Amino acid sequence: MNLPNKLTVLRVIMVPFFVFFMLWDGFGDTGKYVAVVLFILASMTDWLDGYLARKNHLVTDFGKFMDPIADKLLVCSALICLVEKQLLAGWIVIIIIGREFIISGFRLVASDKGVVIAASYWGKFKTVSQMLMVILLILDLGGVFQVLAQILVWVALALTVISLIDYLVKNWKIMEGGL
Repeated sequence: MNLPNKLTVLRVIMVPFFVFFMLWDGFGDTGKYVAVVLFILASMTDWLDGYLARKNHLVTDFGKFMDPIADKLLVCSALICLVEKQLLAGWIVIIIIGREFIISGFRLVASDKGVVIAASYWGKFKTVSQMLMVILLILDLGGVFQVLAQILVWVALALTVISLIDYLVKNWKIMEGGL
């Protein structure tokens, strides 16, 4: 197993620890700080594994399959924890997770037809905005940071919808049976 794939596996392994520190109240504020550090480190492995795989020509089928799953597991776990902590509205999380299911379905159908649907810039912007939003919501710092967190919630939601529409428009022919 190459280094990019090990980083992907590490990200998956970090998720339960993130959730534990995020949800268990026995640590007080320390728990949320540990959770945010774990989330940031896991998010950084997302960037690093892709960079190393492309730079060193280490792209594998395992990586193509597991990297998006690891990303979705991390972000969706964080969003669900934020709902549990009453820091994010459930309807927003449903839209974000619903988009992930739709895109995953499109990618599965495309894969069966031998087509790889690469991440678009809209999808990348969406991911960055969601990760920043999660970090600020976990920290729950109040003041100007609370305002910035709420702006990021709306930006992330808008980019979620825009990137979904972008994927649907660009890839609808796959669902119609053509290529």
